[in-house]
Amino acid sequence: MSETNVLQGRVALVTGGGRGIGRGISELLAAHGATVAVNYRRDAEAAADTVAAIAAAGGEAKAYAASVDDADECAAMVDAVANDYGGVDLLVCNAGIASRGRAVADTDPQEMIRVVTTHAFGPHHMCRLVLPSMRARATAEGGRGDIIMISSVATSHMGPNGAPYNMGKAAMEALASTLAKEERRNNIHVNTVAPGLVETDMGVRLARAMTGNREMEDLRSMDAASPFGRVCQPLDIAEAVLWLCSPGSGYVTGQRIEVDGGGRF
Repeated sequence: MSETNVLQGRVALVTGGGRGIGRGISELLAAHGATVAVNYRRDAEAAADTVAAIAAAGGEAKAYAASVDDADECAAMVDAVANDYGGVDLLVCNAGIASRGRAVADTDPQEMIRVVTTHAFGPHHMCRLVLPSMRARATAEGGRGDIIMISSVATSHMGPNGAPYNMGKAAMEALASTLAKEERRNNIHVNTVAPGLVETDMGVRLARAMTGNREMEDLRSMDAASPFGRVCQPLDIAEAVLWLCSPGSGYVTGQRIEVDGGGRF
């Protein structure tokens, strides 16, 4: 992407935007002109670091605390963003948590509820809440709305020992597909990015579940076995998100893009 201001004047809200993939997305959207609302649940320090990095690079961002599985907290956050910036043009549903890598027979029901609520109910809360302002801004002259779901290649193969995660991400993708049809008439694009294994703290937890190696700490140990000789990075995911909400994707909605190097572990 050669243009540096393709998102100028647009307000982006990135859930889980302070760490890992979310930080990569927040920083890249800001670098291309968006004002970024960086959502976090507990790690205020990481969110503040992300906001500071964006500001240091000449961008504008602010951190907002809310747990996406809590509809009231989501509503308060969206209201705060609207008060600060007038509304939301671009929503990235990125907040997520990992399964513990157990078979269905051994999964605690509370884990299933927690994981599915975060990945499925949370995006539904967020979409419902941002749509009024997004519709108004998208249907104004020159306007456009975008919702990007950060899912996972897990939904392509539904591997064992991860039912809560698989279920949550599958429901997220169902939401995206439904919403793309509902909101097209309002000039709102809805798409999904499905990463493979990405070098983040959550990626380490997922890799432990996938490989059974509970001692794994460094995903770069998997570089040699990875596509293109390296584990996927947050920026790889962010670049796909950037394209999906840029002018080049003006005729794209309801799509799911896998970012996994064309392979899987």
